[in-house]
Amino acid sequence: MQPYIVGLTGGIGSGKTMASQWFEAQNIDVVDADLVARKVVKAGQPALTMISETFGDWVLLSNGELNRRALREYIFSHPEAKQQLEAITHPLIRNEIEQQLAAATSPYVLLVSPLLFETKQTELTQRNLLIDTPEELQLQRASQRDQHAIQHIQNIIQAQMPRQQKQELADDIVLNDGDLTHLYAQLQSLHLQYLALAETN
Repeated sequence: MQPYIVGLTGGIGSGKTMASQWFEAQNIDVVDADLVARKVVKAGQPALTMISETFGDWVLLSNGELNRRALREYIFSHPEAKQQLEAITHPLIRNEIEQQLAAATSPYVLLVSPLLFETKQTELTQRNLLIDTPEELQLQRASQRDQHAIQHIQNIIQAQMPRQQKQELADDIVLNDGDLTHLYAQLQSLHLQYLALAETN
């Protein structure tokens, strides 16, 4: 039987990770698209061979792993390279996500993805939850956590889907503008709602 799948997304510094960890603590299986994306480009995986054949050996570190920083900087200045990379990785990421979702055993399963809407991963979900945060708070949290310059974080926010567009696409929105107690209280009521929806799935 196909599990009931809830998509979870949010911009940088929104508290998406805090939210997914809370659901995990309620014994809900979590499939993390970022972890899957890292897994498919590990040394020895077909995707890494295809990436090095497409772009050249400079994308590899001396230990055979992907040089993420070099590839990220290259893609930033070569937009067509982003499409080439996505053509290689997205089908493999999608396949691995589908396998992990199918293997879930909790009443419902969470698909955590920062690009849930952008990469059409909503085709896999029955319901979608946005962890929403005002931009000034995103900047504050992300700069404290990652020690990145504010300008760098602003660039990331601008590269992501606009906040208002995400709000329009989401079924449920949690405004994470307070402390963790405030966040968890909102998640608790949604958790009960998702359990009930999974029951009738």
